[in-house]
Amino acid sequence: MPAKQKWVLSPSPDPGLVQEYAREFGLAPAVVSLALQRGYESHEKFEQFLYPRLKDLRDPFSLPGVEKAALRIFEAVDGNQSVVLYGDYDVDGVSSIALLDRVLSAYGLKPRRFLPTRLEEGYGLSVLGIENSMAGSLPDLLIAADCGTNSCEEAKLLKEKGVDLIILDHHEPAVEGTAECVALVNPKLGDEFHYLCTAGVVFKVAHALLKIRPLADFDLKDYLDIVALGTIADIVPLEAENRIFARRGLMQLDRTIHPGLIALKSVAGVKSPARSHDVGFKIGPRLNASGRLDTAEDSLDLLLCEDLDRAKKLAEALDHQNRDRQNLELETREEAEQMIHALPPEHRSYGIVVGARGWHPGVVGIVASRIAKQYHRPTFVVGIDDNGLGKGSGRSIPGVSLVQALESSRECIEAGGGHEMAAGVSVKEENLEQFRESFVRSVVGQVESDTLIPKLYIDAEIQFKELTLDLMESYELLRPFGAANPQPLFMSRAVRVTRQPRLIRDRHLKFRLEQDGYELDGIYFNSSKLDFPKPPWDIAFTIDRNEFRGRVRVNMVIQAVRKAS
Repeated sequence: MPAKQKWVLSPSPDPGLVQEYAREFGLAPAVVSLALQRGYESHEKFEQFLYPRLKDLRDPFSLPGVEKAALRIFEAVDGNQSVVLYGDYDVDGVSSIALLDRVLSAYGLKPRRFLPTRLEEGYGLSVLGIENSMAGSLPDLLIAADCGTNSCEEAKLLKEKGVDLIILDHHEPAVEGTAECVALVNPKLGDEFHYLCTAGVVFKVAHALLKIRPLADFDLKDYLDIVALGTIADIVPLEAENRIFARRGLMQLDRTIHPGLIALKSVAGVKSPARSHDVGFKIGPRLNASGRLDTAEDSLDLLLCEDLDRAKKLAEALDHQNRDRQNLELETREEAEQMIHALPPEHRSYGIVVGARGWHPGVVGIVASRIAKQYHRPTFVVGIDDNGLGKGSGRSIPGVSLVQALESSRECIEAGGGHEMAAGVSVKEENLEQFRESFVRSVVGQVESDTLIPKLYIDAEIQFKELTLDLMESYELLRPFGAANPQPLFMSRAVRVTRQPRLIRDRHLKFRLEQDGYELDGIYFNSSKLDFPKPPWDIAFTIDRNEFRGRVRVNMVIQAVRKAS
């Protein structure tokens, strides 16, 4: 089991600069301090971080490949050519195809949309997927979104068939080389824009098309909510232009013109103002659910739906699929937990590999993520099919590269790859034990003395008396929170409990807390079974603005408690 969390308090920035910016911008010093901690120290970067504006978006043609892609698309428009849009089954892939479809349709094209299924064609461009996408009729142009960068053989196949290929993607290019095509737009191939997901790349292409040939009745700003879905759900860094997409996209989500999003917001219980966690934990999982269990066609149909009644039915169906996904995930996780506890200590002290027949490949990634977080150990969870072939997903912790671990395990796996923190693997059932041993050996070789100690990184220490509505006004400018801009974690010391905590829904506890004469309510989710030390406490918490029945107050969400130091 992992060690107790080590609390790590971030160093404070230059107090002189904090006061200077606080006076100039009229902001709470605590908020200025947080922005400076995140690297926005120059006056220009500081202002752009807190006040992201659409006019700060760069020229779309500065992204390599965009001009070639735009010109080939206009060739299709002018020649009334047939076009296939080939996507991926996650939120980024689905939102990218939805935006492409809307833009190309506005120019008069009637593209055929295709999303591969996880179990039949699998991820990315594949021979089977290409064949199925064409439906017996060769298109003039195929546009692959959120896949294709490294699909060299598939690109050759399309070329042999006389089909032009455009790739819009953001995945890492292979060292062996990329696919040969008419235009490859991938920010990872250039010096800038590495943070973009495919929805952002598609926005750039759409922006370029509209700059070359404007459309009077098409406003790209109306689709910023769809761009925000892909950006936030794909957990790309919310920095630079991604921050603009996310901030403005969430604002657009509040007033969306798309019936599908209106219906999905209603089913998911999303209220205004929409937050990034609404996308990450409410909208995103529902859009992802169909692609995890079967086909993502319902999700794409929902985003493109123009009839509110039909949109409501689609949204309700996705909500049911998400519940099914949650049940599958819970069953798999419970079984995985039992296996972990049954493993000898040497097989789970450094890394975790568990696998079984019947585990759906659409949920193993989520389960791996939750186990890795709970135990603070790099983890692979493998679902094995009826033929004895296991397909698994891995999630890691800082300091351990899954790519390196997979490279050292090549002799016992069929295939594997990905990123340092997230990867996939194919392994035969009879080789699972050998893979576990190889994986653990690799982790042992990578870790340093404190790698396996979970750390709670705290942004700032704050006093209860500072947690005011004036602070919250400045605090809102830090949003949206997400990758590279997590919600700030505060700590307060020597906090006392003034009354017995109230149990909420059998799982959560609501506390009344006091520090130096100032009292605040704080809720601690899923804490009813925790063993708390005797007060006074040091507490780590996040804050939010809470408005209920016309009363506005600071809402404290407790994340961790320790005995006062």
